[in-house]
Amino acid sequence: MQNAHNRDVRTVMKRRQFLIGTASGLSVLVLAACGSPSPQPTKVPVPTGAPSVVPKPQAMQRSSWSIDPFARGSFSFPAVGASPEHRAALAEPVLGRMFFAGEATAATEPGTVNGARESGLRAATQLQAVGRTNERIIVVGAGIAGLAAATQLREAGYDVTVVEARERVGGRIDTITKGWPNPIELGPSFVHNSTENTLDDEFATLGVSTLPFPRVPQARTRAREVVPLSPLGAEAVAEALAWAATQPQDVSVERAFVDSGESRLSDALNAQGLSDADWLEYEISTRLKMTSGALLSEQSAWYTPAEPLADDDLIVVGGYANLLTSDAAALDVTMASVVTRIAYDDEGVSLRLGAGEALSADRVIVTVPLGVLKDEAVEFSPELPFAHRSAIAAIGVGVLDKVWLRFDEPFWDTEAPLWTVVGTDSDFPVWVNMLPITGEPVLMGMIAAENALRLAEASDEVFLTAAMHSLEPFRAAT
Repeated sequence: MQNAHNRDVRTVMKRRQFLIGTASGLSVLVLAACGSPSPQPTKVPVPTGAPSVVPKPQAMQRSSWSIDPFARGSFSFPAVGASPEHRAALAEPVLGRMFFAGEATAATEPGTVNGARESGLRAATQLQAVGRTNERIIVVGAGIAGLAAATQLREAGYDVTVVEARERVGGRIDTITKGWPNPIELGPSFVHNSTENTLDDEFATLGVSTLPFPRVPQARTRAREVVPLSPLGAEAVAEALAWAATQPQDVSVERAFVDSGESRLSDALNAQGLSDADWLEYEISTRLKMTSGALLSEQSAWYTPAEPLADDDLIVVGGYANLLTSDAAALDVTMASVVTRIAYDDEGVSLRLGAGEALSADRVIVTVPLGVLKDEAVEFSPELPFAHRSAIAAIGVGVLDKVWLRFDEPFWDTEAPLWTVVGTDSDFPVWVNMLPITGEPVLMGMIAAENALRLAEASDEVFLTAAMHSLEPFRAAT
């Protein structure tokens, strides 16, 4: 027993050194180089060896937003050195002919469905301030930003065409219905800040079910023990970010932890095999990485929220894409048309499509995701103004992927809808149990940042193996 305990302690220490020691090392590199190192995905081995004790599911559906050519990431986040002014700069019209929308340009709630839609309405209003109702308008992208903009302009009397690269509308709103007892979401699943926006009311009007979803999770150790949540990790995050707020320039969340001293939490194990440092790692994996989709070395300490969102979330169980159906049906949407080049001057715009076709219009609203702009998948002629290019370079793009698993019957022993793992490395540190929500033995797992990047191109078999190993703390005792 003593030897086993020593092995467990060594495993915990190695994990601590990986989490905090790497941060310290990068902090030293930052100081030595007087610049920020280019962060790389951490190569953590996928579980191999003995099969998982979790039974194999009957069905699996996964997302891989980082390698999706029409997304190249899940959502924007505040990167080190970026500021709200960068989002405002990206939202500025160019020559009164080209307008930008999408969640990365949102003045409020960037990274969200509500923020994306508001950005589309803002871009349409900007265009209306300089345009005439007999003009031809092209909207690039049939996500919620593009559809919102196009709908407002069509209702105002403009001749509007939406050009969409995919063979479906919705963009990163992606609802799957075939083969599942209830609709599942590869993109957003929740309505956040439901007391401050109207999305839940709109879903109710559409007859789409939404249900309250608690943010307080059940936390388990690798040994399947349910443990009470500790505030230590959240307190360390708040203290590190408060320290960063007093600094003369923005630093990464990673550096804020190290230089404020908040990374130096005790490694001493309690009776449950957990330490104070475990709870910091828990806060990092279940909140900071989940909300940004990024490494700590990439996240801005000035603009990363110190506290989690208010506990007023709703989970959408009737299909998020229904939010788009009526708008899309009333619009002229050209599918499977990839825009590769946009030329503009003070007289109009012209677009080149991937198949070689050309389109012309008086004005254009561009709603392609920030990741696509970063990768220069769309050529602009002339090149964009410096302020726009600087904004595109500065704002971060994070990755959060999901896996949905359907089982014949539950193998787990809890009715908690939200599961988390503490004290162990887990590719999928957050799981949603749909059984108490829909009555179906379906689980949704979330994977973010470097783990999502590492597994994005993995085979379904490798991806599923990682997911099943991450579920082992929740199996029922035998």
